[in-house]
Amino acid sequence: MSIAAPEMKRRALGKGLDSLLPRIPATSAPSSSENEGGKPLEIPLDHLDRNPFQTRSQMNEEQLAELAASITANGVVQPVLVRPLANGRFQLIAGERRWRASELAGKKTIPAILRQVSDEQALEITIVENLQRADLNPMEQSRAYERLSREFHMTQEQMAVRTGKDRATVSNFLRLLRLPSSLQARVESGELSFGHARTLLAFEHAEEMEKAAKRIIALSLSVRQTESYVQGLIHPERNIKKEPKPEVPVDPNIRAVQERLQRALGLKVHIEDHDGRGKVIIEYARLEDFDGLLETLAGE
Repeated sequence: MSIAAPEMKRRALGKGLDSLLPRIPATSAPSSSENEGGKPLEIPLDHLDRNPFQTRSQMNEEQLAELAASITANGVVQPVLVRPLANGRFQLIAGERRWRASELAGKKTIPAILRQVSDEQALEITIVENLQRADLNPMEQSRAYERLSREFHMTQEQMAVRTGKDRATVSNFLRLLRLPSSLQARVESGELSFGHARTLLAFEHAEEMEKAAKRIIALSLSVRQTESYVQGLIHPERNIKKEPKPEVPVDPNIRAVQERLQRALGLKVHIEDHDGRGKVIIEYARLEDFDGLLETLAGE
């Protein structure tokens, strides 16, 4: 099946997937599997090819089974997106989980919306569509953002607008790529969360990150505990308790005078004496105490 369409210019940022999905022109010759007006088509599952631009590296089998059960009961609620190939087959643009779950459910066909897009557009759509979902693990998201930056020369701000995230989030995901490969694998497996991984980036060297990560996992530290632990390793001086200053022995005569003044004034008195020179400190907590002190000192 061959469908001709003019090359589409890159759409403006921030308009969602529809801005990336040009419809097949109405003048295109429809095939036996096409409906007019871009309505969903029922395409045989064995006529679909996997998306070669897929950024998802892992799929939760339990969640896939749950989706298959839902499809068995209710059918595929949201059509997949496909593009036609020259050999009469179709290639997935978005919706691989629905495709695989439909196979598990024993379906023969799947509703699909047909779009004519270039390889470049298919890649961009796939990445953005995956990033707008919540089930990618942190490393899959990091690599997806990196791919948008590398292959489409997008800035962090542009990626944030396109995917509906804030720029700081995009930046934090990209920073995860600084982790050594061993720790990236632990993030993918779920041993380390996004918060744990981001905290480990405070270290400068991979060896420090890996050593700290082993202890974090062994002790099942929370993200907050991890932050305290990492800061303690980076700034060990903060953990050293200052030795209390030794108490200076008070001359018994000075102590006796302090106690005499305290009884007379009803206030706390401290005398600092250095070889006959010093000062008398009288503490008060209320204005009434201060007024009483003035009266006593003035002899009123």
